[in-house]
Amino acid sequence: MSEAESFSSITPTGSPDQPALFPDTAPPSLLQLIEAVLFIAGEPVTVEQLARALEAPPEQVAAALDELSASYSQRGIRLQRHGDQMMLVSAPEAAPVIRRFLGAQSGHRLSNAALETLAIIAYRQPITRAQIDAIRGVDSSAALRALLARDLICEAGRLETLGRPILYATTATFLQQFGLTSLSDLPPVDLPE
Repeated sequence: MSEAESFSSITPTGSPDQPALFPDTAPPSLLQLIEAVLFIAGEPVTVEQLARALEAPPEQVAAALDELSASYSQRGIRLQRHGDQMMLVSAPEAAPVIRRFLGAQSGHRLSNAALETLAIIAYRQPITRAQIDAIRGVDSSAALRALLARDLICEAGRLETLGRPILYATTATFLQQFGLTSLSDLPPVDLPE
């Protein structure tokens, strides 16, 4: 019998001829199950998706997510929320160590124009290019292309007006890159209307 075959023959509950893989363990809590699903998901998931997978009421899942988020505040991971989606991410303060571990070089920095455009989108989203141009006073096409290429912004629909211009909004990658758990973490700014 190969090693793979012998491992696959071990079941969590065991069998008469095999010992249990996890003997005498209590069933996992809802918190543990949510954490496990978020860990393996690899992409953002919604409360509804978690509730369906766990066969639990969405209210219980939402409460458990709040509890998980609070417990992660002093750990190396965070529960990042973007709209109704969430995923596990590394803590922003661990970025230098993670970058060293992965051997990543510091990438190309965003230009001042791209950073300015990104800030406008972050605070005013969803917003059209014409609205961004009006705020900046210059054409923002190049900055928008750079931000789209880095997946920091995305097309979030079209404005219901003449010409149906594209609306732009930030992405989950934006939150990750800037160490935010949600858009509510952005510092308050008084913006003119």
